[in-house]
Amino acid sequence: MRLKTLAAAVALSATGLTLSTQAFAEAEFTFKLHHFLPPMSMAHSKFLSPWAEKIEKESNGRIDIEIFPAMQLGGKPPQLFDQARKGIADITWTVGGYTPGRFPKATVFELPFMPANAEATSMAIQEYAEKEMAEELKDVHLLAMHTHAPGSLHSRENPVKGGDDLDGMKLRAPNTVMADAFAVFDANPVFMPVPQMPSALSKGVLDVAVLPFEVVAPLKIHQLVEHHTEITGDRGLYAQFFLFSMNKDTYESLPPDLQKVIDDNSGLELAGHIGRLFDESELVGRKAAVDEGNSFYTLPDAEREKWKEAMQPITDAWIQNMTDEGYDGAALYKEAQDLISKYEKQNGGS
Repeated sequence: MRLKTLAAAVALSATGLTLSTQAFAEAEFTFKLHHFLPPMSMAHSKFLSPWAEKIEKESNGRIDIEIFPAMQLGGKPPQLFDQARKGIADITWTVGGYTPGRFPKATVFELPFMPANAEATSMAIQEYAEKEMAEELKDVHLLAMHTHAPGSLHSRENPVKGGDDLDGMKLRAPNTVMADAFAVFDANPVFMPVPQMPSALSKGVLDVAVLPFEVVAPLKIHQLVEHHTEITGDRGLYAQFFLFSMNKDTYESLPPDLQKVIDDNSGLELAGHIGRLFDESELVGRKAAVDEGNSFYTLPDAEREKWKEAMQPITDAWIQNMTDEGYDGAALYKEAQDLISKYEKQNGGS
């Protein structure tokens, strides 16, 4: 009996040693993942880090992903897509609107009053990209496209309760589409990536920051502003789209079984997962602003309809511009709308 027990213990120990050796074996592939937000951001802690860990686990340690937040590998946020394309980084995550004109078909999701919640809109843009954006994305291996939750207005000194309040205000425009949209109220749009906003607000370069609550807390925007204006309804004011991209040669260097690990953690399901994270994080960021004692104002239905009407020419111009470029602008706009509605219904309108 003792001999059997001893034999079993030796066998278990040997198995454990084998497993331990495998667990600490050097990875066959080590990839660099580069992005622009700080480590305390939701995107880093709840999306990118867990994603990298999942890849490492499902590859049995054969793939190791090193994450470099806050532009630690150098460059500026608008350069991230090209860093993945050129192989400066193996994987990057960035905002599409930081490179105006680069992804014209995707800008339909930037139009005013286009987005629903981030989950539905993210799944919509992922399917749309797979159908419509092969040419625009041909130089990278796309892991996922997604959006954040619809953005709000965060003002330093004066609350925004209507379009007239934006007259003359220096307002951060998240992209060129929304810069044109806010210009209808005679605001002074200033385009800048998210990481530049805390400094711009503190120095008075900006009066109003336009962004989702999700990024308010990690950048401490709620400590730099006093007022928040929310736009409710079945469609939000605006959304940014993001690209999660892998260098094409890096992906193709993997054997088929490891390509499958990447593929299993890419595409529509990943887009929806990221969207849900952004939706959930809106509540966290908003609570930080509430705890700060800031004021909140929800745009009344009548005022929201005025904004929609005032900004409609921006959508009309987008359709015409795309048509002038040789695309069917009206069809692309309808497709984006239909896909958002499709995933809203599929997800139970959540």
